[in-house]
Amino acid sequence: MRYLFLVFFVFNVYSGVAQQKPTDRPVKSDSTSVDKNSEKKPKGLEVEEEVPVVSDYKIISFTRDTTYVDTTLTINKDYLFNYIRKDYYELLPFANMGQAYNRLGYDFETTTFYPKLGATSKHYNYFEMEDINYYHVPTPMTEAMFKTVFEEGQLLDVLLTFNMSERLNYMIAYKGFRSYGKYNYSEAISGNFRTSASYQSKNNRYSLRMHIAAQDIDNEENGGLSEVETQFASGDTDFSTRTSVDVNLSDAESKLLGKRYFIENQYKLIRKEKDSSSIEKTSLTLGHLFNYETKYYKFNEDDQNDYLGEAFVDSDISDRANLKTMYNQLSAEFYNTTLGRLKGNLNIYNYNYFFNSILVTDDGQIDSKLQGTEISLGADYQKQIGGFKLKGNMSYNLSGNLSGSLLNASASYKVNDGLELSATLFSSSKMPDFNFLLYQSDYSNYNWQHSDDFEKVNTNSLQFNLKSNFLGNASLKLTTLGNYTYFGVDPTVVVSDDESENQYIQPFQESASVSYLKFKYEKSFSYKNWTLDNTLMYQKVSQTNSVLNVPEFTTRNSLYFSKEMFKKAMYLQTGVTVKYFTSYAMNSFNPLLNEFYIQTDQDLGGFPLMDFFINAKIQQTRIYLKAEHFNSLFSESNYYSAPDYPYRDFIVRFGVVWNFFS
Repeated sequence: MRYLFLVFFVFNVYSGVAQQKPTDRPVKSDSTSVDKNSEKKPKGLEVEEEVPVVSDYKIISFTRDTTYVDTTLTINKDYLFNYIRKDYYELLPFANMGQAYNRLGYDFETTTFYPKLGATSKHYNYFEMEDINYYHVPTPMTEAMFKTVFEEGQLLDVLLTFNMSERLNYMIAYKGFRSYGKYNYSEAISGNFRTSASYQSKNNRYSLRMHIAAQDIDNEENGGLSEVETQFASGDTDFSTRTSVDVNLSDAESKLLGKRYFIENQYKLIRKEKDSSSIEKTSLTLGHLFNYETKYYKFNEDDQNDYLGEAFVDSDISDRANLKTMYNQLSAEFYNTTLGRLKGNLNIYNYNYFFNSILVTDDGQIDSKLQGTEISLGADYQKQIGGFKLKGNMSYNLSGNLSGSLLNASASYKVNDGLELSATLFSSSKMPDFNFLLYQSDYSNYNWQHSDDFEKVNTNSLQFNLKSNFLGNASLKLTTLGNYTYFGVDPTVVVSDDESENQYIQPFQESASVSYLKFKYEKSFSYKNWTLDNTLMYQKVSQTNSVLNVPEFTTRNSLYFSKEMFKKAMYLQTGVTVKYFTSYAMNSFNPLLNEFYIQTDQDLGGFPLMDFFINAKIQQTRIYLKAEHFNSLFSESNYYSAPDYPYRDFIVRFGVVWNFFS
């Protein structure tokens, strides 16, 4: 909460900070120069200042791709208006905001060269190093998002950014959330504080960017419904008030907390320009990137519960996995307009994944930590010739046991403004997340160490993309997985009807290769004020054992009406979105690990999710009103996000996104 107070404090005082006024002509990029003599104004004449336009408010990503603030209202903005502010077409949310998401599709490609902490389901709302943006704005800019929740709470995300000078920008943001939820013991709370700064020297030789992020994500874990058939699936009106439904856990809580400090410096030793312009022809840049992060995942429970099995203690269950990492990258980048951009880097990664003590069992000793240093070499390359663009990066581990290699290469060709073709090749070899390799718990079954017997996971994929204004957007990806790692029920145990399979969850590696095909197609059709937006995904898995389960077909279709109204004072979009996926062996959720695990006993899915929405834009404000899953009012109670975890009931929610430009 102290971060929220800081945000509002800055909001009240930032208008008094010295700002560079908008120039009397469009702001030129750093790669162009302005003739100083042309800036002299005739005496006695006043030149009217040019008001900045929205496209002047720039957003710079971690990879230095630049976009600008977009205040338009489109159907894609409706897809993004949710808790994680991402399109979760391939995700299926749980009943309450801030809970887990089951997967309807997978992307195994990652830029991360090292294993992560684990507790994957807690990280959808976690801002990683690559998720922090940097800004360049001619005047102060504020973006605020508000959305109602399911019970007793709200979601508010506020971002403030301003240039303290032409070359120094500062950003501060806080995302606060709380929702009690419709079911018992499902409260979710989170807070994401982040602040960033970026600086560019006047001669453009030195650049600096840094950020700090402090985040905590808390959930009550109810373990799902204990009487699914009689209290939910039966449609008994006595349980239409969801607080009447019994759940498996009543005193369990999980928490993810992380703090990160990031700083990156770059200095150009050589900077040659073309003639009298400031367009660089050749440059040589030295850089250093530093990232220090501490993170822990904790599961607490007041008393032992048979739902999770036997425990070493009867009360005060307290599991905590800690991870401290420090990452240093030294780089040298050579750029030439003819040869392209080539960057070489040396990476040093220090990690310490630990628990409080060593555990000695009848099967042997389980260590308290995994600690070490990884040293790797890497290279990045970019080159564009006309409509052809080549881009790639690779890393190879020199020392350490966590990683092996990573290759990510892509080639694209822009035929014209309405047609682009691309292909991407990805290959990586690294150890699975730390919670697969080592875990300790007060529950006896959740203790294992596989740092010596688990192999590196090998991922190879080839993807082809088509982007066409006429044909639509299509992608075809084939992925092969070696040593695929997953959680599942111990196959040597026979689970009785009155037992929970969560007592016997263990990590496993699949020795046989797994092949995964994913085809995705997007196309919109418009007639007058009406638009039909369609997304279709087909998936097929070839495997010896059922370790990767996905629905064969997933589709989302939105039919909506758009029109300027009230003499163009308001832009309106209203319509219906229908999402459907075929039934499949949907993964089950484990609340102690906050991970999904494989189950093959029941197929779930095959139900539509229908939403009616009314969205409007008034100046820079976008207003969202949605009746979610309204077909649940007259459909069977067969909608689940995971076994024992029902999907959301019908609810009407309201929200706003607005930008202020000072």
